[in-house]
Amino acid sequence: MSPLLSLLLLVVGGLLLYLGAEGLIRGSVALALRLGLTPLVVGLTVVAFGTSSPELGVSLQAALKGSPDLAVGNLVGSNIANLALILGVAAAIRPIHIQLQLVRFDVPVAIGCTLLMLWMLHDHRIGRAEGAVLFGLLILYLLASFWIARRTNQTVELDVPARPSRSVWLDLLLTVGGLALLLTGANLFVEGAVALARALEVSEAVIGLSVVAVGTSLPELATTIVASIRREADLAVGNVVGSNIFNILAILGLTALVHPIQSSGLRNLDLAVMTGVTMLILPLFWSRFRMMRWEGGLLLMIYAAYLYTLAP
Repeated sequence: MSPLLSLLLLVVGGLLLYLGAEGLIRGSVALALRLGLTPLVVGLTVVAFGTSSPELGVSLQAALKGSPDLAVGNLVGSNIANLALILGVAAAIRPIHIQLQLVRFDVPVAIGCTLLMLWMLHDHRIGRAEGAVLFGLLILYLLASFWIARRTNQTVELDVPARPSRSVWLDLLLTVGGLALLLTGANLFVEGAVALARALEVSEAVIGLSVVAVGTSLPELATTIVASIRREADLAVGNVVGSNIFNILAILGLTALVHPIQSSGLRNLDLAVMTGVTMLILPLFWSRFRMMRWEGGLLLMIYAAYLYTLAP
């Protein structure tokens, strides 16, 4: 397969991933609200799953197709891009107010999940038992989030009305159609990424850490840029941190449950950068509970330097 055709598959697959995730989120949220779930519960479960569904689709497809390095590389690269690229862009556009819960709860949880992932990958393998542990921790995290949100009377903003006005059949169509587009897009995206890696004679792990990771994070990047311009970046920051937690506990956990992961293509540097950036945001958030433009610039410089290390 030519590099041009590989890039075409990446673009088409990425577009289908975005459209599928949008349909899945909007349809499933509306159905959940019809079933009587509160916006809070929907925001912490259905929306959280929907926003990470591109990464989940790509990682599952990659593992099932015998490309574990691409699956793990996508997850590690997405976590680095979320914090260094997306958070850096948001702060560079406008200083960000940091919510206290992020510093006290979510960021420490993200650091703990990252360290746990490092320990699990010490033998370059994550089996079904480890996947079950990760998924169990996800349930505990969600329960703790519910408790904290209710205790502090937090609300979750959704892009759909509290009482959906459209037909239930349309919501079902959005959900099923979104899932179908998501799976199709993930399949094309993985095929394009693997073919591109072979055409350029680079490892699948490098493609996963760079092209695939940025591609699956584009919706979050676009959302964060718009949120920063509208002075709502603090909400986007919470979603970015939560996404990193979800990537490790849900995506890595589910992928390992479906198909044990044997990965040897990741460098120690890749895992070190992911861990370092995750730990760096705690002091950045703690300082004045704001992220300034120069701190956003620092994160962007770190991401640019990391991409340079991936160059052949």
